[in-house]
Amino acid sequence: MIYICIPTYNEGQTVGVLLWRIRRVFQEYSREYEIVVYDDASTDGTRETLEPYADVIPLTILRGERRQGYGVALDKLVREVSRRTRYARRDALIVMQADFTDQPEHIPELVKRFEGGADIVAAKQELNEAPAPVRRLHSFANWIQRAGLPKTEAADPFTTYRLYRISVLRELLKSIGEQPAVTSSGWAANLELLLRARPFARRVENVDLAPRYDVRTRESRVRPLADALNLFRFSRKARLLASGAGGAA
Repeated sequence: MIYICIPTYNEGQTVGVLLWRIRRVFQEYSREYEIVVYDDASTDGTRETLEPYADVIPLTILRGERRQGYGVALDKLVREVSRRTRYARRDALIVMQADFTDQPEHIPELVKRFEGGADIVAAKQELNEAPAPVRRLHSFANWIQRAGLPKTEAADPFTTYRLYRISVLRELLKSIGEQPAVTSSGWAANLELLLRARPFARRVENVDLAPRYDVRTRESRVRPLADALNLFRFSRKARLLASGAGGAA
């Protein structure tokens, strides 16, 4: 089973079309799949947009009663999928954005690496066509990584588009108990989940997948200075996680 996990907040303009594109991918790609969407208390009609799709595709909708941010959404998705999977070694979780940046047509390439033995598959995304805030934050993030963030096998440790073997995530959750798997926000949340999961993975692979910023219907929500500050604050915890000392911190 491939679980496609999509954190959403006010993505009513794109999320329905995205679900239909995912469905089309799996019509041509013979793998069992389920889409799990976490709606972080959207106010734009995202909830109403999602509901009809549950009748025609394998879709589970999780809802937050108040907005808590991307990190909480990521934690909720990881826990829900880890709870419901029946074959944790054979099943995978893919995280992707709801705004068309991450292309559903790239899912088979992620799964190909997973079926070849990788426990974590990370997208490496070129930034040539990225909006200015994304390029600026990436520059800040690279500087912070050189100054204090640990190195990872993932060529881009901050990207959202990533596959995890669910047995890896289950081992992570077992090690931390009731504590959240992700406590950070923004790009730091992606790095935190990677660092927490990495000790339980045998192999990490990278794959070049070009994002599409030109088809997104809204402005980027990246805040370069604020998000860079989150990464900087996270850097001490990141070093503990990379050393194996922060697994249950």
